[in-house]
Amino acid sequence: MELEEILEGLDPQQQEAVTAIRGPVCVIAGAGTGKTRVITHRIAYAVAAGVTDQSKTLALTFTARAAGEMRARLRALGVPNAAARTFHAAALKQLMYFWPYSFGGAFPKLLTSKAGFMSEAMGRSDTFLAPGATTLREISSEIEWAKAGEFAPDQYAESAIAASRSLRIPNGKSDRENFAEIAKVYDAYETLKRQERVIDFEDVLLLTVGMLEEDRAVCERIRDQYRYFTVDEYQDVSPLQQRLLNLWLGNRSDICVVGDAAQTIYSFAGATSAFLLGFTGRFPDAKVVKLTRGYRSTPEIIQMANRVLSESATHGDQQLVSMNTHGANFELQTFTTAAGEAAHVGKRITELDLTESSVAILARTNQQLDIFERELATRKIESQLKSAERFFDRVDVRDAMKVIRSASVLPNDESWLRDLESVLRPFGEADYIRALMSLARTMFAEGAPSLRAYLRELEDRAQQNNPPALPGVVLSSLHAAKGLEWDHVFLVGVNDGTLPLTVKDGSQPSPSLLEEERRLFYVGLTRAKRQVHISTSGEPSPFLAALGAAI
Repeated sequence: MELEEILEGLDPQQQEAVTAIRGPVCVIAGAGTGKTRVITHRIAYAVAAGVTDQSKTLALTFTARAAGEMRARLRALGVPNAAARTFHAAALKQLMYFWPYSFGGAFPKLLTSKAGFMSEAMGRSDTFLAPGATTLREISSEIEWAKAGEFAPDQYAESAIAASRSLRIPNGKSDRENFAEIAKVYDAYETLKRQERVIDFEDVLLLTVGMLEEDRAVCERIRDQYRYFTVDEYQDVSPLQQRLLNLWLGNRSDICVVGDAAQTIYSFAGATSAFLLGFTGRFPDAKVVKLTRGYRSTPEIIQMANRVLSESATHGDQQLVSMNTHGANFELQTFTTAAGEAAHVGKRITELDLTESSVAILARTNQQLDIFERELATRKIESQLKSAERFFDRVDVRDAMKVIRSASVLPNDESWLRDLESVLRPFGEADYIRALMSLARTMFAEGAPSLRAYLRELEDRAQQNNPPALPGVVLSSLHAAKGLEWDHVFLVGVNDGTLPLTVKDGSQPSPSLLEEERRLFYVGLTRAKRQVHISTSGEPSPFLAALGAAI
Protein backbone atom coordinates (compact mmCIF):
# COMPACT_ATOMS: atom_id res chain seq x y z
CA MET A 1 0.00 0.00 0.00
CA GLU A 2 1.03 3.61 -0.55
CA LEU A 3 1.99 5.67 2.49
CA GLU A 4 -1.00 7.97 2.07
CA GLU A 5 -3.36 5.01 1.92
CA ILE A 6 -2.07 3.63 5.21
CA LEU A 7 -2.78 6.96 6.94
CA GLU A 8 -6.35 7.23 5.65
CA GLY A 9 -8.97 7.31 8.39
CA LEU A 10 -6.51 7.84 11.23
CA ASP A 11 -6.97 10.74 13.65
CA PRO A 12 -4.05 13.15 14.33
CA GLN A 13 -2.92 11.27 17.46
CA GLN A 14 -2.98 7.94 15.62
CA GLN A 15 -1.12 9.43 12.64
CA GLU A 16 1.55 10.77 14.96
CA ALA A 17 2.09 7.27 16.38
CA VAL A 18 1.95 5.52 12.99
CA THR A 19 4.48 7.83 11.36
CA ALA A 20 6.92 7.52 14.29
CA ILE A 21 8.60 4.56 12.60
CA ARG A 22 12.02 4.91 14.19
CA GLY A 23 12.31 3.67 17.73
CA PRO A 24 12.21 3.97 20.59
CA VAL A 25 8.51 4.86 20.72
CA CYS A 26 6.04 4.65 23.61
CA VAL A 27 2.31 4.83 22.86
CA ILE A 28 -0.02 5.34 25.83
CA ALA A 29 -3.29 3.95 24.50
CA GLY A 30 -6.46 4.34 26.55
CA ALA A 31 -9.30 1.82 26.33
CA GLY A 32 -10.93 1.77 22.90
CA THR A 33 -8.57 4.31 21.32
CA GLY A 34 -7.58 2.06 18.40
CA LYS A 35 -4.26 0.67 19.59
CA THR A 36 -4.39 -2.46 17.41
CA ARG A 37 -5.14 -0.25 14.41
CA VAL A 38 -2.16 1.94 15.32
CA ILE A 39 0.19 -1.02 15.83
CA THR A 40 -0.66 -2.68 12.51
CA HIS A 41 -0.70 0.55 10.51
CA ARG A 42 2.64 1.58 12.02
CA ILE A 43 4.22 -1.72 10.94
CA ALA A 44 2.70 -1.38 7.45
CA TYR A 45 3.91 2.23 7.23
CA ALA A 46 7.44 1.26 8.28
CA VAL A 47 7.52 -1.52 5.66
CA ALA A 48 6.14 0.76 2.94
CA ALA A 49 8.68 3.46 3.85
CA GLY A 50 11.54 0.96 3.59
CA VAL A 51 12.52 1.30 7.24
CA THR A 52 12.20 -2.45 7.81
CA ASP A 53 11.51 -5.66 5.96
CA GLN A 54 8.24 -7.27 7.01
CA SER A 55 9.99 -10.60 7.60
CA LYS A 56 12.24 -8.84 10.13
CA THR A 57 9.38 -7.54 12.28
CA LEU A 58 7.99 -9.14 15.43
CA ALA A 59 4.82 -7.91 17.13
CA LEU A 60 4.37 -9.37 20.61
CA THR A 61 1.18 -9.55 22.61
CA PHE A 62 -0.31 -11.54 25.47
CA THR A 63 -3.18 -13.54 23.99
CA ALA A 64 -3.42 -15.76 20.94
CA ARG A 65 -6.64 -13.98 20.00
CA ALA A 66 -4.90 -10.60 19.90
CA ALA A 67 -2.01 -12.06 17.87
CA GLY A 68 -4.49 -13.56 15.40
CA GLU A 69 -6.31 -10.25 15.06
CA MET A 70 -2.99 -8.52 14.34
CA ARG A 71 -2.07 -11.05 11.65
CA ALA A 72 -5.47 -10.62 9.98
CA ARG A 73 -5.15 -6.84 9.93
CA LEU A 74 -1.57 -6.97 8.68
CA ARG A 75 -2.67 -9.24 5.83
CA ALA A 76 -5.37 -6.73 4.90
CA LEU A 77 -2.70 -4.00 4.86
CA GLY A 78 -0.56 -6.04 2.46
CA VAL A 79 1.94 -7.18 5.10
CA PRO A 80 1.33 -10.96 5.30
CA ASN A 81 4.83 -11.96 6.40
CA ALA A 82 5.13 -9.86 9.54
CA ALA A 83 5.20 -12.07 12.65
CA ALA A 84 2.61 -11.43 15.37
CA ARG A 85 2.84 -13.84 18.29
CA THR A 86 2.48 -14.12 22.04
CA PHE A 87 5.70 -14.08 24.06
CA HIS A 88 5.30 -17.80 24.72
CA ALA A 89 4.60 -18.70 21.08
CA ALA A 90 7.61 -16.72 19.84
CA ALA A 91 9.89 -18.24 22.48
CA LEU A 92 8.61 -21.77 21.85
CA LYS A 93 9.22 -21.49 18.12
CA GLN A 94 12.82 -20.39 18.72
CA LEU A 95 13.44 -22.94 21.47
CA MET A 96 12.20 -25.87 19.38
CA TYR A 97 14.23 -24.83 16.34
CA PHE A 98 17.51 -24.27 18.17
CA TRP A 99 17.15 -27.05 20.77
CA PRO A 100 19.41 -29.53 18.87
CA TYR A 101 22.13 -26.87 18.56
CA SER A 102 22.03 -25.56 22.13
CA PHE A 103 20.83 -28.50 24.24
CA GLY A 104 21.07 -31.61 22.07
CA GLY A 105 18.69 -34.55 21.95
CA ALA A 106 14.94 -34.57 21.41
CA PHE A 107 12.78 -31.66 22.49
CA PRO A 108 11.09 -32.42 25.84
CA LYS A 109 7.36 -32.91 26.16
CA LEU A 110 5.44 -29.70 26.80
CA LEU A 111 3.12 -29.92 29.79
CA THR A 112 -0.27 -28.42 28.89
CA SER A 113 -1.80 -29.04 32.34
CA LYS A 114 -0.02 -28.91 35.69
CA ALA A 115 -2.73 -30.75 37.65
CA GLY A 116 -1.37 -34.31 37.44
CA PHE A 117 2.23 -33.36 38.10
CA MET A 118 1.18 -31.01 40.89
CA SER A 119 -0.77 -33.75 42.66
CA GLU A 120 2.19 -36.11 42.48
CA ALA A 121 4.55 -33.35 43.66
CA MET A 122 2.31 -32.78 46.69
CA GLY A 123 2.52 -36.48 47.50
CA ARG A 124 6.31 -36.39 47.30
CA SER A 125 6.82 -33.21 49.32
CA ASP A 126 5.52 -34.34 52.73
CA THR A 127 3.22 -31.32 52.95
CA PHE A 128 0.14 -30.79 55.08
CA LEU A 129 -1.61 -29.18 52.06
CA ALA A 130 -4.60 -31.24 50.91
CA PRO A 131 -4.89 -31.83 47.14
CA GLY A 132 -8.29 -30.21 46.64
CA ALA A 133 -9.18 -28.30 43.46
CA THR A 134 -8.91 -24.87 45.12
CA THR A 135 -5.57 -25.68 46.73
CA LEU A 136 -4.13 -27.08 43.49
CA ARG A 137 -5.26 -23.97 41.63
CA GLU A 138 -3.66 -21.69 44.22
CA ILE A 139 -0.37 -23.62 44.21
CA SER A 140 -0.24 -23.56 40.40
CA SER A 141 -0.84 -19.81 40.37
CA GLU A 142 1.87 -19.24 42.98
CA ILE A 143 4.42 -21.29 41.06
CA GLU A 144 3.59 -19.42 37.86
CA TRP A 145 4.00 -16.11 39.71
CA ALA A 146 7.33 -17.23 41.16
CA LYS A 147 8.70 -18.30 37.78
CA ALA A 148 7.50 -15.07 36.12
CA GLY A 149 9.43 -13.18 38.79
CA GLU A 150 12.40 -15.57 38.47
CA PHE A 151 12.18 -16.83 42.06
CA ALA A 152 13.57 -20.33 42.68
CA PRO A 153 11.81 -22.67 45.17
CA ASP A 154 14.14 -21.66 48.00
CA GLN A 155 13.39 -17.97 47.31
CA TYR A 156 9.63 -18.29 46.90
CA ALA A 157 8.34 -18.04 50.48
CA GLU A 158 10.25 -14.89 51.43
CA SER A 159 9.51 -13.32 48.05
CA ALA A 160 5.77 -13.99 48.46
CA ILE A 161 5.81 -12.42 51.93
CA ALA A 162 7.71 -9.38 50.64
CA ALA A 163 5.20 -8.99 47.79
CA SER A 164 2.23 -9.21 50.23
CA ARG A 165 0.79 -12.20 48.36
CA SER A 166 -2.58 -13.42 49.65
CA LEU A 167 -3.75 -17.04 49.43
CA ARG A 168 -7.22 -18.60 49.40
CA ILE A 169 -6.33 -22.04 50.71
CA PRO A 170 -9.16 -23.22 53.01
CA ASN A 171 -7.10 -24.99 55.69
CA GLY A 172 -7.08 -22.50 58.56
CA LYS A 173 -3.33 -21.94 58.31
CA SER A 174 -1.67 -18.55 57.96
CA ASP A 175 -0.37 -17.43 54.58
CA ARG A 176 3.19 -17.56 55.97
CA GLU A 177 2.73 -21.23 56.90
CA ASN A 178 1.19 -22.03 53.52
CA PHE A 179 3.97 -20.22 51.65
CA ALA A 180 6.52 -22.53 53.28
CA GLU A 181 4.51 -25.59 52.24
CA ILE A 182 4.08 -24.32 48.66
CA ALA A 183 7.86 -23.91 48.46
CA LYS A 184 8.19 -27.63 49.22
CA VAL A 185 5.66 -28.53 46.50
CA TYR A 186 7.35 -26.16 44.06
CA ASP A 187 10.71 -27.86 44.64
CA ALA A 188 9.19 -31.34 44.25
CA TYR A 189 7.35 -30.24 41.09
CA GLU A 190 10.55 -28.99 39.47
CA THR A 191 12.38 -32.22 40.42
CA LEU A 192 9.57 -34.35 39.01
CA LYS A 193 9.59 -32.47 35.71
CA ARG A 194 13.33 -32.97 35.34
CA GLN A 195 12.98 -36.68 36.03
CA GLU A 196 10.14 -37.07 33.52
CA ARG A 197 11.85 -34.75 31.00
CA VAL A 198 8.90 -32.41 30.57
CA ILE A 199 8.68 -28.62 30.64
CA ASP A 200 5.81 -26.24 31.33
CA PHE A 201 4.95 -22.95 29.66
CA GLU A 202 6.97 -20.91 32.15
CA ASP A 203 10.00 -23.09 31.40
CA VAL A 204 9.69 -22.13 27.74
CA LEU A 205 10.56 -18.53 28.63
CA LEU A 206 13.22 -19.50 31.17
CA LEU A 207 14.94 -21.93 28.81
CA THR A 208 14.84 -19.46 25.92
CA VAL A 209 16.44 -16.82 28.15
CA GLY A 210 19.10 -19.31 29.21
CA MET A 211 19.75 -20.34 25.60
CA LEU A 212 20.18 -16.75 24.41
CA GLU A 213 22.42 -15.82 27.34
CA GLU A 214 24.66 -18.88 27.02
CA ASP A 215 24.79 -19.43 23.25
CA ARG A 216 26.06 -16.30 21.51
CA ALA A 217 25.78 -17.81 18.03
CA VAL A 218 22.09 -18.63 18.50
CA CYS A 219 21.47 -15.21 20.03
CA GLU A 220 23.04 -13.46 17.05
CA ARG A 221 21.01 -15.53 14.60
CA ILE A 222 17.76 -14.62 16.34
CA ARG A 223 18.75 -10.95 16.55
CA ASP A 224 19.44 -11.03 12.83
CA GLN A 225 16.02 -12.57 12.20
CA TYR A 226 14.06 -9.93 14.12
CA ARG A 227 15.14 -6.30 14.03
CA TYR A 228 11.90 -4.35 14.42
CA PHE A 229 9.86 -4.92 17.60
CA THR A 230 6.42 -3.91 18.78
CA VAL A 231 5.02 -4.91 22.17
CA ASP A 232 1.28 -4.67 22.79
CA GLU A 233 -0.21 -4.47 26.31
CA TYR A 234 3.22 -3.52 27.62
CA GLN A 235 1.78 -2.81 31.06
CA ASP A 236 1.36 -6.58 31.44
CA VAL A 237 4.97 -7.72 30.99
CA SER A 238 6.62 -9.71 33.77
CA PRO A 239 10.28 -9.38 34.78
CA LEU A 240 11.01 -12.64 32.95
CA GLN A 241 9.34 -11.45 29.73
CA GLN A 242 11.22 -8.16 29.93
CA ARG A 243 14.48 -10.05 30.33
CA LEU A 244 13.68 -12.07 27.21
CA LEU A 245 12.71 -8.91 25.32
CA ASN A 246 16.03 -7.33 26.29
CA LEU A 247 17.87 -10.33 24.84
CA TRP A 248 15.91 -10.17 21.59
CA LEU A 249 16.52 -6.44 21.28
CA GLY A 250 20.20 -6.32 22.26
CA ASN A 251 21.69 -2.82 22.13
CA ARG A 252 19.27 -1.68 19.42
CA SER A 253 16.39 0.72 19.93
CA ASP A 254 13.91 -0.13 17.16
CA ILE A 255 11.14 -0.89 19.61
CA CYS A 256 7.64 0.48 20.04
CA VAL A 257 5.74 -0.32 23.22
CA VAL A 258 1.99 0.22 23.51
CA GLY A 259 0.08 0.07 26.76
CA ASP A 260 -2.04 1.70 29.42
CA ALA A 261 -1.04 1.55 33.08
CA ALA A 262 -4.70 2.15 34.01
CA GLN A 263 -5.46 -1.31 32.62
CA THR A 264 -2.86 -3.22 34.64
CA ILE A 265 -4.93 -6.07 36.07
CA TYR A 266 -2.52 -9.02 36.14
CA SER A 267 -0.18 -8.05 38.98
CA PHE A 268 -1.22 -11.24 40.78
CA ALA A 269 0.41 -13.20 37.92
CA GLY A 270 3.66 -11.23 37.98
CA ALA A 271 2.78 -8.44 35.53
CA THR A 272 4.01 -4.96 36.31
CA SER A 273 3.46 -1.56 34.72
CA ALA A 274 6.90 -0.47 35.98
CA PHE A 275 8.50 -1.18 32.59
CA LEU A 276 5.90 0.94 30.76
CA LEU A 277 6.13 3.77 33.28
CA GLY A 278 9.93 3.59 33.26
CA PHE A 279 10.36 3.36 29.49
CA THR A 280 11.52 6.95 29.05
CA GLY A 281 13.99 6.40 31.88
CA ARG A 282 15.60 3.62 29.92
CA PHE A 283 15.24 5.45 26.59
CA PRO A 284 15.45 9.21 27.33
CA ASP A 285 15.11 10.05 23.62
CA ALA A 286 11.90 8.00 23.22
CA LYS A 287 8.98 9.59 21.41
CA VAL A 288 5.82 9.43 23.54
CA VAL A 289 2.38 9.58 21.94
CA LYS A 290 -0.87 9.55 23.92
CA LEU A 291 -4.11 8.22 22.41
CA THR A 292 -7.08 9.71 24.28
CA ARG A 293 -9.86 9.63 21.68
CA GLY A 294 -12.17 6.72 22.43
CA TYR A 295 -13.94 5.06 19.49
CA ARG A 296 -15.47 2.06 21.26
CA SER A 297 -17.86 3.50 23.81
CA THR A 298 -20.52 6.20 24.02
CA PRO A 299 -19.82 9.45 25.92
CA GLU A 300 -21.98 8.14 28.78
CA ILE A 301 -19.78 5.06 29.22
CA ILE A 302 -16.55 7.03 28.87
CA GLN A 303 -17.70 9.61 31.43
CA MET A 304 -18.61 6.83 33.85
CA ALA A 305 -15.22 5.13 33.38
CA ASN A 306 -13.42 8.45 33.81
CA ARG A 307 -15.22 9.03 37.11
CA VAL A 308 -14.16 5.62 38.40
CA LEU A 309 -10.56 6.23 37.37
CA SER A 310 -10.56 9.73 38.87
CA GLU A 311 -10.74 8.07 42.31
CA SER A 312 -7.42 6.32 41.63
CA ALA A 313 -4.35 7.52 43.48
CA THR A 314 -2.11 6.74 40.50
CA HIS A 315 -4.22 7.18 37.35
CA GLY A 316 -6.68 9.89 38.33
CA ASP A 317 -5.46 12.39 35.74
CA GLN A 318 -6.00 10.02 32.80
CA GLN A 319 -9.19 10.96 30.98
CA LEU A 320 -10.62 9.71 27.68
CA VAL A 321 -12.87 11.61 25.26
CA SER A 322 -15.55 9.68 23.39
CA MET A 323 -15.80 10.30 19.64
CA ASN A 324 -19.21 8.60 19.39
CA THR A 325 -22.74 9.92 19.54
CA HIS A 326 -24.61 9.91 22.85
CA GLY A 327 -26.36 6.77 24.03
CA ALA A 328 -28.22 5.38 27.03
CA ASN A 329 -27.08 5.96 30.58
CA PHE A 330 -26.01 3.01 32.71
CA GLU A 331 -28.62 0.89 34.47
CA LEU A 332 -28.21 -0.09 38.12
CA GLN A 333 -30.30 -2.74 39.90
CA THR A 334 -29.87 -4.09 43.42
CA PHE A 335 -31.01 -7.50 44.65
CA THR A 336 -30.85 -9.44 47.88
CA THR A 337 -29.96 -12.75 46.20
CA ALA A 338 -27.89 -13.89 43.23
CA ALA A 339 -30.92 -15.85 41.95
CA GLY A 340 -32.99 -12.67 41.78
CA GLU A 341 -30.12 -10.88 40.05
CA ALA A 342 -29.74 -13.67 37.46
CA ALA A 343 -33.48 -13.70 36.76
CA HIS A 344 -33.43 -9.95 36.13
CA VAL A 345 -30.44 -10.17 33.77
CA GLY A 346 -32.08 -12.96 31.75
CA LYS A 347 -35.33 -11.00 31.58
CA ARG A 348 -33.54 -7.80 30.57
CA ILE A 349 -31.69 -9.51 27.71
CA THR A 350 -35.04 -10.85 26.47
CA GLU A 351 -36.79 -7.47 26.85
CA LEU A 352 -34.09 -5.61 24.92
CA ASP A 353 -34.25 -8.26 22.17
CA LEU A 354 -30.48 -8.18 21.94
CA THR A 355 -28.44 -10.14 19.43
CA GLU A 356 -26.84 -12.80 21.60
CA SER A 357 -23.35 -12.28 20.18
CA SER A 358 -23.46 -8.60 21.17
CA VAL A 359 -23.93 -9.26 24.89
CA ALA A 360 -21.57 -10.23 27.69
CA ILE A 361 -22.16 -11.02 31.36
CA LEU A 362 -18.99 -10.20 33.29
CA ALA A 363 -18.22 -11.10 36.89
CA ARG A 364 -15.25 -10.81 39.24
CA THR A 365 -14.94 -14.60 39.59
CA ASN A 366 -15.86 -17.55 37.40
CA GLN A 367 -17.90 -19.11 40.23
CA GLN A 368 -20.36 -16.22 40.07
CA LEU A 369 -21.26 -17.11 36.48
CA ASP A 370 -22.81 -20.54 37.12
CA ILE A 371 -26.21 -19.23 38.16
CA PHE A 372 -26.36 -16.91 35.14
CA GLU A 373 -25.51 -19.77 32.78
CA ARG A 374 -28.38 -21.81 34.24
CA GLU A 375 -30.78 -18.87 33.99
CA LEU A 376 -29.96 -18.30 30.31
CA ALA A 377 -30.40 -22.02 29.58
CA THR A 378 -33.83 -21.93 31.25
CA ARG A 379 -34.80 -19.05 28.97
CA LYS A 380 -33.32 -20.86 25.94
CA ILE A 381 -30.82 -18.06 25.42
CA GLU A 382 -27.65 -19.38 23.80
CA SER A 383 -24.49 -18.74 25.82
CA GLN A 384 -20.81 -19.62 25.99
CA LEU A 385 -18.42 -19.73 28.92
CA LYS A 386 -14.97 -18.39 28.10
CA SER A 387 -13.51 -20.94 30.50
CA ALA A 388 -15.07 -23.85 28.59
CA GLU A 389 -13.27 -26.68 26.78
CA ARG A 390 -10.57 -25.67 24.32
CA PHE A 391 -12.28 -25.26 20.94
CA PHE A 392 -9.71 -27.10 18.83
CA ASP A 393 -9.54 -30.03 21.28
CA ARG A 394 -13.17 -30.97 20.59
CA VAL A 395 -13.57 -34.18 18.60
CA ASP A 396 -16.21 -32.66 16.31
CA VAL A 397 -13.96 -29.71 15.49
CA ARG A 398 -11.05 -32.03 14.68
CA ASP A 399 -13.36 -34.07 12.43
CA ALA A 400 -14.49 -30.94 10.60
CA MET A 401 -10.87 -29.86 10.09
CA LYS A 402 -10.04 -33.27 8.59
CA VAL A 403 -12.79 -32.75 6.02
CA ILE A 404 -11.56 -29.22 5.27
CA ARG A 405 -7.98 -30.52 4.94
CA SER A 406 -9.09 -33.14 2.41
CA ALA A 407 -11.09 -30.61 0.41
CA SER A 408 -8.24 -28.09 0.37
CA VAL A 409 -6.16 -30.25 -1.98
CA LEU A 410 -8.78 -29.82 -4.72
CA PRO A 411 -8.50 -26.88 -7.12
CA ASN A 412 -10.52 -23.94 -5.85
CA ASP A 413 -10.26 -20.20 -6.25
CA GLU A 414 -13.04 -17.63 -6.02
CA SER A 415 -15.58 -20.38 -5.28
CA TRP A 416 -13.84 -21.73 -2.19
CA LEU A 417 -16.43 -20.38 0.26
CA ARG A 418 -19.16 -22.27 -1.58
CA ASP A 419 -16.99 -25.40 -1.55
CA LEU A 420 -16.51 -25.03 2.21
CA GLU A 421 -20.25 -24.69 2.80
CA SER A 422 -20.76 -27.87 0.80
CA VAL A 423 -18.23 -30.01 2.69
CA LEU A 424 -19.44 -28.81 6.10
CA ARG A 425 -23.16 -29.22 5.35
CA PRO A 426 -23.29 -32.79 6.75
CA PHE A 427 -22.18 -31.43 10.15
CA GLY A 428 -25.42 -29.45 10.48
CA GLU A 429 -25.85 -26.08 12.24
CA ALA A 430 -23.88 -26.74 15.41
CA ASP A 431 -22.23 -23.83 17.21
CA TYR A 432 -18.74 -24.83 16.13
CA ILE A 433 -19.79 -25.00 12.46
CA ARG A 434 -21.33 -21.55 12.70
CA ALA A 435 -18.09 -20.29 14.23
CA LEU A 436 -15.98 -21.87 11.46
CA MET A 437 -18.24 -20.44 8.75
CA SER A 438 -18.27 -16.99 10.32
CA LEU A 439 -14.46 -16.90 10.20
CA ALA A 440 -14.50 -18.17 6.61
CA ARG A 441 -16.93 -15.46 5.47
CA THR A 442 -14.77 -12.78 7.12
CA MET A 443 -11.62 -14.09 5.40
CA PHE A 444 -13.43 -14.44 2.06
CA ALA A 445 -14.60 -10.82 2.29
CA GLU A 446 -11.01 -9.76 3.07
CA GLY A 447 -9.77 -11.49 -0.07
CA ALA A 448 -8.41 -14.84 1.16
CA PRO A 449 -7.57 -16.60 -2.13
CA SER A 450 -8.32 -20.25 -1.41
CA LEU A 451 -9.56 -22.94 0.92
CA ARG A 452 -5.92 -23.79 1.60
CA ALA A 453 -5.34 -20.24 2.91
CA TYR A 454 -8.36 -20.69 5.19
CA LEU A 455 -7.02 -24.04 6.40
CA ARG A 456 -3.64 -22.47 7.17
CA GLU A 457 -5.42 -19.84 9.29
CA LEU A 458 -7.33 -22.55 11.16
CA GLU A 459 -4.19 -24.60 11.80
CA ASP A 460 -2.35 -21.53 13.00
CA ARG A 461 -5.25 -20.70 15.33
CA ALA A 462 -5.27 -24.27 16.62
CA GLN A 463 -1.56 -24.06 17.43
CA GLN A 464 -2.08 -20.72 19.17
CA ASN A 465 -5.35 -21.79 20.90
CA ASN A 466 -7.12 -18.87 19.23
CA PRO A 467 -10.63 -20.11 18.34
CA PRO A 468 -13.06 -18.26 16.09
CA ALA A 469 -15.88 -16.47 17.86
CA LEU A 470 -18.67 -18.75 19.06
CA PRO A 471 -22.33 -17.64 19.01
CA GLY A 472 -24.22 -16.77 22.17
CA VAL A 473 -24.10 -14.48 25.19
CA VAL A 474 -20.56 -14.51 26.58
CA LEU A 475 -20.11 -15.32 30.26
CA SER A 476 -16.67 -14.31 31.40
CA SER A 477 -14.59 -13.19 34.34
CA LEU A 478 -13.44 -9.58 34.17
CA HIS A 479 -9.85 -10.71 33.69
CA ALA A 480 -10.71 -12.92 30.71
CA ALA A 481 -12.70 -10.09 29.11
CA LYS A 482 -9.62 -7.87 28.76
CA GLY A 483 -9.18 -6.76 25.14
CA LEU A 484 -12.73 -7.69 24.10
CA GLU A 485 -15.84 -5.61 23.48
CA TRP A 486 -19.62 -5.99 23.23
CA ASP A 487 -22.56 -3.68 22.57
CA HIS A 488 -24.14 -4.42 25.95
CA VAL A 489 -22.20 -5.45 29.05
CA PHE A 490 -23.89 -6.73 32.21
CA LEU A 491 -21.53 -6.26 35.16
CA VAL A 492 -22.95 -8.59 37.79
CA GLY A 493 -22.22 -9.22 41.44
CA VAL A 494 -20.67 -5.78 41.91
CA ASN A 495 -20.72 -6.31 45.66
CA ASP A 496 -18.51 -5.16 48.49
CA GLY A 497 -16.28 -8.12 49.29
CA THR A 498 -16.37 -9.31 45.70
CA LEU A 499 -15.28 -6.18 43.84
CA PRO A 500 -12.98 -5.30 45.49
CA LEU A 501 -12.36 -8.90 46.47
CA THR A 502 -11.93 -9.35 50.21
CA VAL A 503 -8.71 -10.97 51.32
CA LYS A 504 -8.92 -14.36 53.06
CA ASP A 505 -8.92 -13.09 56.64
CA GLY A 506 -11.72 -10.61 55.90
CA SER A 507 -9.54 -7.54 56.34
CA GLN A 508 -9.57 -4.62 53.95
CA PRO A 509 -7.40 -5.00 50.84
CA SER A 510 -4.06 -3.20 50.77
CA PRO A 511 -3.88 0.12 48.87
CA SER A 512 -2.11 -1.56 45.94
CA LEU A 513 -4.69 -4.36 45.77
CA LEU A 514 -7.53 -1.84 46.02
CA GLU A 515 -6.03 0.08 43.09
CA GLU A 516 -5.83 -3.10 41.02
CA GLU A 517 -9.47 -3.95 41.79
CA ARG A 518 -10.49 -0.42 40.76
CA ARG A 519 -8.62 -0.87 37.48
CA LEU A 520 -10.46 -4.17 36.99
CA PHE A 521 -13.81 -2.41 37.37
CA TYR A 522 -12.62 0.23 34.90
CA VAL A 523 -11.68 -2.47 32.39
CA GLY A 524 -15.12 -4.04 32.78
CA LEU A 525 -16.91 -0.75 32.12
CA THR A 526 -14.85 0.01 29.03
CA ARG A 527 -15.72 -3.34 27.37
CA ALA A 528 -19.14 -1.87 26.51
CA LYS A 529 -19.90 0.01 23.31
CA ARG A 530 -23.55 1.02 23.77
CA GLN A 531 -24.69 0.46 27.37
CA VAL A 532 -23.55 -0.87 30.72
CA HIS A 533 -25.97 -2.71 33.02
CA ILE A 534 -24.72 -2.97 36.63
CA SER A 535 -26.28 -5.16 39.31
CA THR A 536 -25.54 -6.18 42.87
CA SER A 537 -26.70 -9.12 45.00
CA GLY A 538 -25.44 -7.94 48.36
CA GLU A 539 -23.82 -4.90 49.90
CA PRO A 540 -22.97 -2.67 46.90
CA SER A 541 -19.34 -2.15 45.98
CA PRO A 542 -17.77 1.09 47.21
CA PHE A 543 -16.63 1.67 43.62
CA LEU A 544 -20.22 2.50 42.68
CA ALA A 545 -20.08 5.70 44.73
CA ALA A 546 -17.89 7.25 42.02
CA LEU A 547 -20.84 6.92 39.61
CA GLY A 548 -23.06 9.03 41.82
CA ALA A 549 -25.35 6.03 42.09
CA ALA A 550 -28.14 6.32 44.67
CA ILE A 551 -28.11 2.90 46.33
